[in-house]
Amino acid sequence: MNPLIYTGAAFVLCVLLGRWLLPLLRAWKAGQSIREIGPTWHSAKAGTPTMGGLMFIYAALIVTVIAGIGAETPEHLYVFGFALVYGLIGFIDDFIKVKLKRNLGLTSLQKLLFQLVAAAAFLAILRSQGRLNGELFIPFWNVTVQINWIVYLALSLFVIIGTVNAVNLTDGIDGLATGVTIPVMLFFAVTAIARQRDTLTIVPAAMIGALVGFLYYNFHPAKVFMGDTGSLFLGGMVCGLAYALEMPLILVVVGLVYFIETLSVIIQVTYFKLTHGKRVFKMTPIHHHFEMCGWSEVKIFTVFTLVTAVMCVIAYLGVR
Repeated sequence: MNPLIYTGAAFVLCVLLGRWLLPLLRAWKAGQSIREIGPTWHSAKAGTPTMGGLMFIYAALIVTVIAGIGAETPEHLYVFGFALVYGLIGFIDDFIKVKLKRNLGLTSLQKLLFQLVAAAAFLAILRSQGRLNGELFIPFWNVTVQINWIVYLALSLFVIIGTVNAVNLTDGIDGLATGVTIPVMLFFAVTAIARQRDTLTIVPAAMIGALVGFLYYNFHPAKVFMGDTGSLFLGGMVCGLAYALEMPLILVVVGLVYFIETLSVIIQVTYFKLTHGKRVFKMTPIHHHFEMCGWSEVKIFTVFTLVTAVMCVIAYLGVR
């Protein structure tokens, strides 16, 4: 079946689900609390429903399951299942914030432990299916390097945890994580088609439609936020596809914006401690720095999404 059908179906489903879920979230009083350390003007967003990531998760899941009926291999389900586990971690985090009124949700240690277990289980499943054997694909050079499996596992756990939380950091202004992730999903869809991995094509194709549908509600001014439910799910999806297609290093290219967001925080915190109070950026993650410089949320969304799109084109040239 044409992948465009998956994309179109997921788009329609997400928009329709949104019409049902948005009032439900409002009735449930699932409003987002705005952290005091964020930009002061974001206080106007307090009370905006969160956990909206459920919209694109459900939409993409329905399309993925139906489109995958009769598939020769269940690898699309492995990837989606992995992302769902991260989405569940995010949902628990959001639930604690919304219903128990703890603005920070799960503790950092709890999140780390859950994420490590999920990542290790996913990698073990891929290895049992013969997909991971310690060969590390080097994009642009199109060569593979054989490394010890234990070393590969340790590096992979670091990459997955880092990437998932980088995507989570990117979800800081209206539509940003959604917009940035759409070209990343397009890259994986085109790559899966080029490599004749038909089953894996289903997932990113469905995700593109679902995310565009979610953008209808999430674009500035956002009517709903994806919450950690959505952002951790997206992080898991990005990593799951990279590993299922056996090209984890490509995350550095397609996920450049994600990693710049994380790097800005690391630089800020390190410099602040070393200089006893001085800052490199006006505020981090870096999208807040640009806000403080006068950029509108729409401009940040547009620039960051375009940068990601360019990096995805470069990445595709590097894996051909």
